[in-house]
Amino acid sequence: MSRLSIVVPVYFNEPNLPDTLPTLLALREKLVGIELELVFVDDGSKDRSFEMLRDFQKSSPVPVQVIRLTRNFGSMSAVMAGLTHATGDCIGAISADLQDPPELFIEMVEQWKKGIKTVFAVRAHREDSWFDTAFSNGFYWLLRNFAIPNYPKYGFDFLLADRQVIADIIRIREKNTNLMSLVYWLGYPCVMIPYTRRRRRKGRSRWSLAKKVKLLIDSFVAFSYFPIRLLSAVGILFSVAAAIYLCIVIYAYLTHRVPVSGWTSLAIIITFTSGLQMMMLGVLGEYLWRNYDESRRRPSFVIDSIHRS
Repeated sequence: MSRLSIVVPVYFNEPNLPDTLPTLLALREKLVGIELELVFVDDGSKDRSFEMLRDFQKSSPVPVQVIRLTRNFGSMSAVMAGLTHATGDCIGAISADLQDPPELFIEMVEQWKKGIKTVFAVRAHREDSWFDTAFSNGFYWLLRNFAIPNYPKYGFDFLLADRQVIADIIRIREKNTNLMSLVYWLGYPCVMIPYTRRRRRKGRSRWSLAKKVKLLIDSFVAFSYFPIRLLSAVGILFSVAAAIYLCIVIYAYLTHRVPVSGWTSLAIIITFTSGLQMMMLGVLGEYLWRNYDESRRRPSFVIDSIHRS
């Protein structure tokens, strides 16, 4: 019998777990000819999430793994830890807050049975706040147009993939990346299932603005050289503009005796170009830092303990 493993990163999800755990367990009765395994990764939670997972594990009728990381490494690293230890023939990943409907796994498994190696649940609509919706739409517009062509318009964080695809991801072991985008980048034949992302019903999201910005930077650095090309183009444009302006000043002085003056304009130009240069160095630094981080070979996560039933 084939096995489906569902990886769930958990971080301060104590309010959500009483609803999430039975919802995931209910899939067992709806999956025809498929054995279910649940893999929970506690990403350094400081609430009772880990204890609740262990209690659920003791009474669960399906195999359950509870992996505890030493600290908070981020959702992508937590998912990676779960993928590394999942034993299924196909493996899904979903968040613990039920904003994504676990029931879609039934349709996703049916697609997998037909030979589709990757199935993405893509957002058609969102019930989130206007700020979260605007930020997400802008993020995926940039990713689609400047990094990964034909990327799903509104993105996805919810997928199911064949063991072969997961083996490729584990083999790559890339740090500071967007794991979901990496699966899409592999290029396996895929099916996309649209759904409406629900509003968070319980608890407070720990997906802060700083984490969203980091994911944006990670995605561009991992999949695009557009920022570097853009800065090169800006540098060339400013050099050409400066040369033209210099020619105009020299021509005006030689033909019309126009005096060269204007300390204020000079100070503005120097300040602006200095700021632009610092921004360019910052972009280059993002690329260099990630290259350095990869070369150190530090793991993207550290496991404190693994509990299997």
